[in-house]
Amino acid sequence: MRDIDSERMRIHIHRGKGAKDRLVPMPLVTLHTLRQYWKTHRHETLLFPKTNPKGQVILNTRQTMAESTVQGALRQVVTQPEFARAISVHCLRHSDATHLLEAGVNIRRLQQYLGHSLLKTTARYLHLTNCGQDDALQKINSVMTFR
Repeated sequence: MRDIDSERMRIHIHRGKGAKDRLVPMPLVTLHTLRQYWKTHRHETLLFPKTNPKGQVILNTRQTMAESTVQGALRQVVTQPEFARAISVHCLRHSDATHLLEAGVNIRRLQQYLGHSLLKTTARYLHLTNCGQDDALQKINSVMTFR
């Protein structure tokens, strides 16, 4: 829980993708959701403590929840009838990056959030969206208009 900085609204990611540490912004809704989740177990130091085979939190553990627990929970969600196709945790990462690009987040900043060493790795997300193309002409016209 010490990795959550609620004053600056960011999370310290340890050994994330590529075994890299980084600080990423945390939306207010995420902070509220994490606080609600913590209330379900109130572990002293861990937000996601290890669970037993029945999925119950082990309160005296120093170990974090297994990655397979998260993947299993997602698998249960996506098997619901309203999901058209299966998705993975990594798919959520790509989706988040694409939505941030569509919202106008600077690609260099996004590169930092994702922990990519090379900008060309982050640029792969650009082909996933056409959203920015729609307003590009409008922006070009506003910049190039003589006043």
